[in-house]
Amino acid sequence: MEELIDVLDDHGNKTGETVLKSIAHKQGIFHQTVHIWFYTKNHQILLQQRGKEKDTFPLLFDVSVAGHISAGESIEDAAIREIKEEIGITIAKDQLKKIGVFKSVQKHSATLIDCEFHHTFISELKVPLNKLTKQDSEVADLKLTSLLKFSEETWGLANLKKYVPHSTEYYKTIIKAIKKELQVF
Repeated sequence: MEELIDVLDDHGNKTGETVLKSIAHKQGIFHQTVHIWFYTKNHQILLQQRGKEKDTFPLLFDVSVAGHISAGESIEDAAIREIKEEIGITIAKDQLKKIGVFKSVQKHSATLIDCEFHHTFISELKVPLNKLTKQDSEVADLKLTSLLKFSEETWGLANLKKYVPHSTEYYKTIIKAIKKELQVF
C-alpha cells in the first residue's frame, strides 16, 4: 500500500494537506524525510549502497538510513522505523542527535521531482557490521569507511560517481557533527 505523506510549503511548514508519495514526486510537492548517519567510535561511517532497482541514484553510496515520514508520524518515530526496516536494528530516541534540516530539490525527470526537507541525525553504531540486516528491496550493500576517506571523497566531490550528489555543505555538516561527537579536531 502506498504511503500518505504530509504536504509542506517551500519553507518546510506543514500545510495540513496529505498526498500520496508518488503524487508528491510526480508534481514536485515538498515533503519530509529522515536521514540517519551512523558512525563508530573508531572513526568510521556506515554507508548504504542504494538498491539497483531504485528510481534515483541506483547503486550509489548514500546516507546510512533514509526514508519518508508518513502523514501524522513524528520525525523521531520515522527515523526509528526506517532504521529497523533498512538495517534491522532498534535504537532509542535518545540515541538520535538531530544536526539539522536540509532543503533539497532535485529534478530527476519530468515525472520525478524530489522536493524534500531532510531531517538529519547522527547516531553511534553500537553493533558490528555483520549484525546488520539490510532491506534487500532498498539496500544493495552496507559498508563502513573511514571518516577521513569519506571526507576526502565528498568535500571536494572528487568521486561524483560513487556518492549521491548531496550538496558539499550537507556533507560538511555531517562530517563536522560526527567529528565533534568523536572529539576529533
